[in-house]
Amino acid sequence: MRKRARVATNLLYRSRHFHAQLHAARKRWGKISPSAVSALRELLENFPLSITSGDILFLEGRWYVTHAGLLRVAAHNRCSGIGVQPIAEFCDRLTNRWAFKATVYKSPNCRGFVGFGDADPTNVSPLVRGAEMRIAETRAVNRALRKAYGIGICSVEEIGAFAGPGESSANVRKLPPQPANGNGGPKLRDQLCLLIRQHRLDASLVKLYAAEFCGTENLRQASREQVESFIKHLAESAAKDRDGLLCKLNGYSQKPQEGAA
Repeated sequence: MRKRARVATNLLYRSRHFHAQLHAARKRWGKISPSAVSALRELLENFPLSITSGDILFLEGRWYVTHAGLLRVAAHNRCSGIGVQPIAEFCDRLTNRWAFKATVYKSPNCRGFVGFGDADPTNVSPLVRGAEMRIAETRAVNRALRKAYGIGICSVEEIGAFAGPGESSANVRKLPPQPANGNGGPKLRDQLCLLIRQHRLDASLVKLYAAEFCGTENLRQASREQVESFIKHLAESAAKDRDGLLCKLNGYSQKPQEGAA
């Protein structure tokens, strides 16, 4: 009887947790397809992840795990350690090209799960140029953690500046550096999404703020120059005074929100 009671309690908790997370996801990202809901349920049933804690993101109709989420999984499973080292033959400080090897040890006797990560100016966003070494290290750790704990979805940090949804930096076609306002440069939407992810901002409120900043009814009506100016303003505000920016965004929470851009 006690065993049955424990099983029933566990099932009830998991059901409540899933519905709470689904509610949070819909509040943050709007409509979510049935297939995405099913994928979220499976993800939450298998791993101790939380949308409200920033462990999972929903981008372009797909789920991505964050570095914080992967570390949560590792801590939950009592990971024994993570070793990281640069791969000297693939590193060039002058051109900011870096490659790392990470090894995750699930237990003291584990032989280790290995993952590799690379980063250079051609596969990171212009917003994080200069941080290629840290990005390469994070990508290596993320891949090793996903391999160790059987997490099939890509981590958001692995997405390259020119990658489509779900593509990792390893699959990104190497393109020559281009200015952000060039015809072949990174899309403004990608730059804005990266800022939102980096600083954990509410995307719908950011779009309302952007529309007001650009002096348009909605973000779609703004010119490229206006959006570029807003992105620069948002990046500076988030870096200098994130709390002030959050207060500003919260002021839009009672206003009607536009649809997805």
